[in-house]
Amino acid sequence: MKQYPFTAIVGQEKLKRALLLCAVNPAIGGVLIKGEKGTAKSTAARGLSAIMPPIQRILGSAFNTSEQEYVSGSDYKNDQVFELEDITVPFVDLPLGASEDRVLGSLDLQAIVADKKKKFLPGLLAGAHRGILYVDEVNLLQDHLVDILLDVAASGINTVQREGLSVSHPSKFVLIGTMNPEEGNLRPQFLDRFGLMVEVESQMDVKDRTEVVKRRMAFENDADAFVKQWSAAQLALQNQVLKAQQLLPFVTMPEGLLTLISQLCIEWSVSSLRADIVLYKTATTLAALAGRETVTANDVREAAELVLVHRKGKKPFEQNQKKTEPNPPNPETTDSKERGKSERNQSDTNEDCGEGNCPPDAPEQIFGINKNIEKPDLRLDLPAIKKEMPDGRRIKAANTAKGIQVRTEQNALATDIAFSETIQHALTRDPDFVSLKGEDIHQKIRHGKAGHLILFVVDASGSMAAGKRMEAVKGSVFNLLQDAYQKRDMVGVIAFRGVEAEIILEPTLSIDLAEKELENLPTGGRTPLAHAMQLSEHILKQYRNAQNLKPLLVILSDGKANVPINGGGDAWQQTLQIASNIAEMEIPSLVLDTETGYLRFGRAVELSNALGGECVSLDTLSSSEITGKVLARMEGWG
Repeated sequence: MKQYPFTAIVGQEKLKRALLLCAVNPAIGGVLIKGEKGTAKSTAARGLSAIMPPIQRILGSAFNTSEQEYVSGSDYKNDQVFELEDITVPFVDLPLGASEDRVLGSLDLQAIVADKKKKFLPGLLAGAHRGILYVDEVNLLQDHLVDILLDVAASGINTVQREGLSVSHPSKFVLIGTMNPEEGNLRPQFLDRFGLMVEVESQMDVKDRTEVVKRRMAFENDADAFVKQWSAAQLALQNQVLKAQQLLPFVTMPEGLLTLISQLCIEWSVSSLRADIVLYKTATTLAALAGRETVTANDVREAAELVLVHRKGKKPFEQNQKKTEPNPPNPETTDSKERGKSERNQSDTNEDCGEGNCPPDAPEQIFGINKNIEKPDLRLDLPAIKKEMPDGRRIKAANTAKGIQVRTEQNALATDIAFSETIQHALTRDPDFVSLKGEDIHQKIRHGKAGHLILFVVDASGSMAAGKRMEAVKGSVFNLLQDAYQKRDMVGVIAFRGVEAEIILEPTLSIDLAEKELENLPTGGRTPLAHAMQLSEHILKQYRNAQNLKPLLVILSDGKANVPINGGGDAWQQTLQIASNIAEMEIPSLVLDTETGYLRFGRAVELSNALGGECVSLDTLSSSEITGKVLARMEGWG
């Protein structure tokens, strides 16, 4: 199958530049490409290997090894003379659903059956050595595969030790990942492993878009002719890359520019020293690609745009925060003492109408998120959680459907069969003939990381406007979102106000989307809590049996339901009935009671009892304690 030529890609100059830098100097550490679908991310990545100079390997080597490299456990000898061959730089596509054995390598079952000998069957990491390892939608890659890539990328060696076999082989590759930011973020540890990052956008120029279509149709109509048309440009670019590779060892950087690199990293609040090193490598590679032996200040600045953008010290959710000033007062609520008094009177009126009577619709307002509340510190508030689950990590779960294989056990009804152990067990009965029986079947036992789906149900009715109560509620959810981001939990948000509830965020890993929706959530109107519980039940039913995913329901409300479902019946009784249905699903829940004032109806406590969960008041807990309560509920503690 013909590959679309790299040089035929229209526009996307920064993307192509970043890929060329990795082609010249694989030690940069690869590139992460962020952008929406249809922006030539995959096309550019797949076309890179064709413009990289060929490599020389031992003839037929499945490990792509050179004469100087050695693979333990193989038939290669240090003093052996090998026949060599030139090959195109390998391009290995790592599927999201790849098994651990497929990635790392495993026992060769055919060799076991035919030769009664244990032999290593190389995996994708062997095939990617000295080439490109490409992961499309890398942000959706399973956590245990991410851990494997982190280990191998750091050491450059893949070691497989299992079933009496021990093999180590070099695995140095250019890691290229593509992702759509709307589908979730990358773990910070993995993000830092990418040397460069580029954000690509769709072509918005009429001329460029027209040219994209013309070239693509020409390629699809006659791929051979199209590739031939661009062959001269491909060869010229390949020669440029080769010359840059040869020049790179001789490129020098003036001492003053080393200081500039350190200054840039500090200004961007980058904590990882890997950034300084990658910035140095990228700047020298830019000079080599330009045919120069000396790095310039412009090289450093251009490199910084690719190296620092995904490492800057700004934490998630900080893009909308001011560094020193608190949230500005809302003129709609704090204009004057008189208006404040009026609001308090309106609040009392709303709170007095809790027994199913509908309060008057409050005017719609949008409150900001109170981000100046204390930062959660689990080390101080929940020492038990600190011991069991450090910040940013997820507890390991046993017997998961996905994860790293830790052992095997006999199981005639195995759903995840360990084929090598199964065949070896059968051979112990008759070494000359494989005849499988139930007693031979072995099950893989895996340990993985259990994630959570945190479903927030947020009261946005009129009573929440009193005393800026909505700012405090949003602030509490904001803290919980930060923790969810660190733990790679999925988050969904349901808001209810007026006459119905609304799913403002379907369950997602993209916490930035959750904060955006929360920031713009208006407040006002009545309290359709029953409908919100109905939507919650529907979502929880979808996810309660998901493997490696534990749902948690978090409700922020005073519980004063006053809008029945479909306009008929008792709204409060409907709410309790749906809560009982959720309780039967054995899904943990936490109700954060937002009720304030001297006169309280205690509806939030009744709701939590119906759910079989816990109820805590926002008045009695600090922000950090609320976060701790949610974490404890998630893990079944407290």
